[in-house]
Amino acid sequence: MNTDKKVEDFYKKIGKNVAKYRKEAGISQLDLSLKMGYKSISIVSAAEIYYQGKHFNLEHLLKISEILDIEICRLLE
Repeated sequence: MNTDKKVEDFYKKIGKNVAKYRKEAGISQLDLSLKMGYKSISIVSAAEIYYQGKHFNLEHLLKISEILDIEICRLLE
């Protein structure tokens, strides 16, 4: 497997984990976006499905883990 594919799969896994824990917490994409400091769902909706290469960065993951009250490592599993 080439490195680009591994990176893409990694970002997709993180996006799926964010969606999973967000849904478990009963938080909508809009609510999560607003709590992260954004005015629309575009960053969350795109990054959860790795749409057009959009993904969460480390700052996003830190904020998400705090908002969802989970360890950041759970988003990377």
